[in-house]
Amino acid sequence: MWHQSFGLLGKSYAHDTTGSFFLGKWLRVPLYPVSLCSAVVDVAIQDYVADVAAELIYQNKSQTSTEVLFVFPLGPHMAIYSFQARSEDAKVHAVLQDEVQQPHEATGGWENLEYLRDQSEYPGEAFACFLGTLSPGREVVVTLRYVQELPREPDGAARFVLSPTLNPYGTLYVWNCRTSKLHYSLLLTASLQSPRGVVDVQANFALTPLIYTAQDHSTAQAPLLQVSLAGSPQCHHDLELLVYYGDPTAVSAVVEKGDPEAPPGSLLGDPMVLVTLAPSIPEAVPGQRQSGEFIFLLNTTFLEHAQDSLLFLLKSLPLGCYFNIYCYEETSVGIYSQSVEYTQDNLTEAMRRIPSTGSSLGDSNLLETLRSVYNTPRPHRHPRQLFIFMAGLPPDVEAIAAEVCRHRNSHRCFSFCFSEDSAALAMALAKETGGEAAYVSSDSSRSLVVLKCLKQALKPAAEGVSLSWTLPRGLEVEVLGGTPQSIFQGQHNLLYAQIHGQAQDTTVAKGVMTLQYSLDGQDVTYTIEFPLCPQGDGRLAGHRLAARCLMKRLLPESVSGSGEEPRHRAVEISLTSGIICPFTSYVGVRTPQRVTWYQRPLALLPPRQSLIPCQIVELRGSRISSCYPKSIWVPPGWLTAVRASWLALRQLTHDIAALPQRRACSKACKPPPPLFSSLKYVDPMEFGLCSSTLWRWCPEAAAKCQELVALQNADGSWALSSGLASVLEVDEDEIKGKMPDEVMEPSIWATVMAVTWLHRHDEYYQDLCELLEAKAVTWLCSQAVSQLDKCLETANTLLGSSVKPSVFRL
Repeated sequence: MWHQSFGLLGKSYAHDTTGSFFLGKWLRVPLYPVSLCSAVVDVAIQDYVADVAAELIYQNKSQTSTEVLFVFPLGPHMAIYSFQARSEDAKVHAVLQDEVQQPHEATGGWENLEYLRDQSEYPGEAFACFLGTLSPGREVVVTLRYVQELPREPDGAARFVLSPTLNPYGTLYVWNCRTSKLHYSLLLTASLQSPRGVVDVQANFALTPLIYTAQDHSTAQAPLLQVSLAGSPQCHHDLELLVYYGDPTAVSAVVEKGDPEAPPGSLLGDPMVLVTLAPSIPEAVPGQRQSGEFIFLLNTTFLEHAQDSLLFLLKSLPLGCYFNIYCYEETSVGIYSQSVEYTQDNLTEAMRRIPSTGSSLGDSNLLETLRSVYNTPRPHRHPRQLFIFMAGLPPDVEAIAAEVCRHRNSHRCFSFCFSEDSAALAMALAKETGGEAAYVSSDSSRSLVVLKCLKQALKPAAEGVSLSWTLPRGLEVEVLGGTPQSIFQGQHNLLYAQIHGQAQDTTVAKGVMTLQYSLDGQDVTYTIEFPLCPQGDGRLAGHRLAARCLMKRLLPESVSGSGEEPRHRAVEISLTSGIICPFTSYVGVRTPQRVTWYQRPLALLPPRQSLIPCQIVELRGSRISSCYPKSIWVPPGWLTAVRASWLALRQLTHDIAALPQRRACSKACKPPPPLFSSLKYVDPMEFGLCSSTLWRWCPEAAAKCQELVALQNADGSWALSSGLASVLEVDEDEIKGKMPDEVMEPSIWATVMAVTWLHRHDEYYQDLCELLEAKAVTWLCSQAVSQLDKCLETANTLLGSSVKPSVFRL
């Protein structure tokens, strides 16, 4: 196998056949990396976006001619906008084209991409371009440009990681033959910009001093790394850069000037404001009242086989929230006409109305149910979150995905699948809305998986998020993709807002943006100024990422029957920005560098161009061969949605159904473009939350725990009853007789007993009952803090346990 860094790969028919792969029927094609001689990388970072320009020089150091394939793995939130390669013989340029018209189509070399797709060691998405044959000793120079959204660290730093292709550290693989020797030079330079000022730069490699190019330290530049690596590699890790800005706040804005050559009013022509929303949200105390709307969409399989999971899920909800339940294979109408407050009466009624089994065999009403949910008003200042359970692949997949995408700013989806064929849709819905997806592989892991997602959903949020703008007359702002209504703890949102028009008052040099939201019932406001005449290097990273964002938003309109206009607009944006979209595709144009002379008549003819394979491919990973019977296939996020047109979603149902029978295309067949038919393999241990954290499961203990949870009230308390005594395996009269005299309310004593019993068996119940216990302890602390010491001492004696006072926050 080769290293995940990829780069330039070659195949040669003169090599030994060890580790080779049969392509088609008889052809053996070994694949190995071509030597990287040097890499020059220039990075421009503006707040939380980066533009990267790289020049890579490779040399064929073998004794035979080699067919070469350039492979560049695409990380999250990354998009290539320019690629070309040149050698002494030819120049290759990647060109975008309208997929429907397809004026150009490569005629050969597709087997190389299909081979790469199947035989890569790691799954993921990659840009791949076939460059032809490289003679011994010859070099090829690859020039690559891409843009990338950068993650924001908890302390506010922007984190940039150099792609392994540009820094191929560690061991390279030549199939089963390893070599640990690298010989190449790397020059990395970076320019940094932020209106808040660049305060500090940290890295996991030696840095040269920063050179500030503005008095206010808003811009800086430096040759950060210049090193020659030979022999054993100097490092075995990614090169990481942390950029710290002044005064981390809930909102920041960087203005990027437009392209002077683009027409005014166009996406590239007008200035773009890069807005980062990152409210400071404190941790919530477990078990306390909390806002939020939780809507559960249950299918037949969940109703028949997961009543215990539903019990834990509903009992773990906090007071103060709203909830509703839809059994969407029965009806698209909720148990309640709209979400109701989480109280004991409403919870009891909901449990009574939920059918124990379903009559439908398919997810026939999921689309109608989603539309019903979205048409129902949500409670004021309660962020909406959906828990969707799927057993099989529902019909109308493209319409479901479009419906969720259309409402992505108003909610989060936590999706759960019980079979492999629904895993693709589950992951897509979760990623689109910022939620999580989970594959439930066994009955014993189901409750844990669901509760782990609920813990994520219970993180506090800034609610009612809104942006307002103050600009000179004649200017207006358009937020591409809209503004999210809620921002949860640990999240940050990068928005793109474009300034249109011509200012009537040219003396006003700044605009004002105001962020407002509600946190714990308190209104919060931030105001920030930004320049109306920005400076910049003209690299347009923000504009290109905005194009990527806007094209993504146009997809639901193309599915909903809005005509051809959304598609035409997406194609136009793609071709002008250089960022691929679901309606465009790459083709490689190869132009010979040498001219051709003819003797009769004597003439100099222009070079003849040829077309070669060049596309985004979804690498399936070699682990599929050993894990195939248990494999889970999921669609990647936007990086493959770049190629995953909604038109291809209609093909998804058939592709997944035929997956076990489908194998690699033969050499003579052009492989299908990597739409949703090219799905990504994800190991069950990596697909969201799975059974790797399972506690030791005991059926008898599980039954006892379920009985105890069923008796708990919505506020977290237990009543002193014969049912509780039966679970605790203590006589009811003895429990009543041992109740401390200081306790005036029997439910206080019963709740202490229940929590103590749970902690006596915490090796079984710790993960399952964490939320339930927190709610119970919160209730106890609000009722009788002074009585808890004596209650705990007596409960420990009665149950033969040694639970510590800290459990009750004493």
